[in-house]
Amino acid sequence: MSSYAFFVQSCREEHKKQHPDASVNFSEFSQKCPERWKTMTAKEKGKFEDMPKPDKAHYEREMKIYISPKQETKKKFSAPKRPPSAFFLFCSEYHPKIKGEHPGLSIGDVGKKLGEMWNDTAADDKHPYEKKAAKLKEKYEKDIAAYRAKESLMQQKKRELSRLKRQEKEGRGGR
Repeated sequence: MSSYAFFVQSCREEHKKQHPDASVNFSEFSQKCPERWKTMTAKEKGKFEDMPKPDKAHYEREMKIYISPKQETKKKFSAPKRPPSAFFLFCSEYHPKIKGEHPGLSIGDVGKKLGEMWNDTAADDKHPYEKKAAKLKEKYEKDIAAYRAKESLMQQKKRELSRLKRQEKEGRGGR
């Protein structure tokens, strides 16, 4: 909050003390405050000028550990995708060929045909797909470990933010 905002807040509190039962006419109140602020001396304003400094320091501390909702959403979608299995690598290679040979086949029929082909394929012929799947899985394991480490850091930031908020709330008398 700015020093002027602290001044307006103190004016409102002052008005409530003087007139506890009266409601505040905001249009009248918002006209009188700026006039009063302009007529104040620098010494009188000095009291209000020092008030925002702790707020600003608190704001800067919180912003260091703040995680925006956009960052959280981005985090969810930036997780590494699971690698395809040897069978799926095989399917990605042979799917276009089967569709080209049999354009009228439904998706389910194409899947059945691919499954039959995979089962009929010799172990030696499956080896390149299994090797590639193993490499992709290894890469995935490294990527997911890095992702989880980054996610852990984000969780630490969240915990720190909630701890600071809790401390601040306790410091203000539990409002």
